[in-house]
Amino acid sequence: MARWEPNARVRLVRAALDLFAEQGYDATTVKEIADRAGLTKTTFFRHFPDKREVLFAGQDLHTRLLAEAIAEAPDRATPLEAVGAALDAVTAAFTEDRREFSAALRPVIAGHSELQERSALKRAKLAEAMTGALHERGVPEPAASLAAEIGLRAFDRAFEQWADPAGREALTDLTRRAFDELRAAMAALDQGRPAPRGERTPTA
Repeated sequence: MARWEPNARVRLVRAALDLFAEQGYDATTVKEIADRAGLTKTTFFRHFPDKREVLFAGQDLHTRLLAEAIAEAPDRATPLEAVGAALDAVTAAFTEDRREFSAALRPVIAGHSELQERSALKRAKLAEAMTGALHERGVPEPAASLAAEIGLRAFDRAFEQWADPAGREALTDLTRRAFDELRAAMAALDQGRPAPRGERTPTA
């Protein structure tokens, strides 16, 4: 008789993270993950190709949310406004019950180069999704990729704060603040007046 499988994907993710934290990523097998989740190895491989991918289960959803939000932004929206809408859409998926999970995930990834490489690939895919969606809106390069990178930098900064179990602010609010700060910093870069040509800027 097949084992009970509702929410199998979520159960596998939580089981994997628990085992990685308890005994280490390298020492954990797919069978152990399936057993901890109360499922079979066959069920595991229906959801994930290997144990590494368990920790990046949300990539497809996040990629879709970012691209769709940019595509659906008002025609009058600037590239950064479209990216801001995308950040709102993706951060809404990080509900409060995921904060503790995300806090536990960070040290597991930080402790393994293989997982760090996979995390970098996920980030690149998210940037690619936003850049492509901006291209579809007619945003040229390098503006499209720069807007996407600013958005991801804001998300990264906010996520570091949010993934603290003691935190209380929503990821959406933290990301909006980080995004506004980066936009302000970019604007400030053009506000300084360069020294006239042929003159040297005084030094202390």
